[in-house]
Amino acid sequence: MKAPFPLLLWFGIIFTIILLGTFGFMLVEHFSFLDAFYMTVITVTTIGYEEVHPLDSAGMIFNIALIVTSFSTFTYALARLTQYVASGEMALFFKNRKLMQAINKMNNHVIICGFGRNGQQAALTLKAHKVEFVVVENDLTHINQWLVTDPTLAYVNADATEDETLVRAGIHRAKALIVALPDDADNVFIVLSARSMSPTVQIISRASQHGSAVKLKKAGADSIIMPDKIGGTHMATLVSKPDVIEFVDYLSSEDGDVISMESVEYQKLPPQLRDQSLKVVMDWKKTGVNCIGIKDKEGKFIINPPEETVISAGMKVIVLGTKNQIGIMKHNVQSAD
Repeated sequence: MKAPFPLLLWFGIIFTIILLGTFGFMLVEHFSFLDAFYMTVITVTTIGYEEVHPLDSAGMIFNIALIVTSFSTFTYALARLTQYVASGEMALFFKNRKLMQAINKMNNHVIICGFGRNGQQAALTLKAHKVEFVVVENDLTHINQWLVTDPTLAYVNADATEDETLVRAGIHRAKALIVALPDDADNVFIVLSARSMSPTVQIISRASQHGSAVKLKKAGADSIIMPDKIGGTHMATLVSKPDVIEFVDYLSSEDGDVISMESVEYQKLPPQLRDQSLKVVMDWKKTGVNCIGIKDKEGKFIINPPEETVISAGMKVIVLGTKNQIGIMKHNVQSAD
């Protein structure tokens, strides 16, 4: 955030003129501070009241010099200050300042670069699952459309390809970055910059061309999504496995917020459940959570793993259950009992 330079400039000019006039009258005419301040104000504003005390020759000369040197400057500064306030620039500054304060308080949030159709859909899903996110978009049209229904949106109106923009969005504190710009070249540039600034952040990028996916992977993206390819696959699967796809869509929708499918890392398990068998983990406190798979240390998925599988460091348990059940399992919330 840059300081409101015009506002400070015009305030500074007005303050300097009044300060010089006040001390001038105090030195030349030996007025008290209040009398000198009063004389300065009625002089530079050309109000025309009588002097608080008769002026001698030195006082008259100083008063003439003050009028000649300050009248046009004071009037111009006051006019520009009024214009700055009336044009809404000051209100915009304080609005942006409030936004930046809210973003600076975020931690472990998600950054969405690009707020077109894909970016807005990602925002809807994150909002439905109560995940904090910041939008980075250069075009205010998309942001203003969203603000009509959700005025609490946290956003940075700037070019996402600039490193400073990612820093303002909190790239060093974010847990994930979604890059959804329509231009693959811009996406590669953003991924490259983000990876250099935050080696641990999870980066998910959109790609339109097959060749771009390889470049995005080399730039540091963890996952590459091709919307057209996924859309076609999704439509075809709706024909072959409609119930399964509808169920997965339900889990991802706002209506499916009660039921959730999550990956629980080894470190997020209560200490007494670490290095225990899957049966012990699933039976803990009888939370009702179901294990549908695990991800081992090498990143391979095992569907419906045997109960005797030991959950060790580096592994993740894929579970299905309500938000409250999964929260109890991770020991992040207390049981309703």
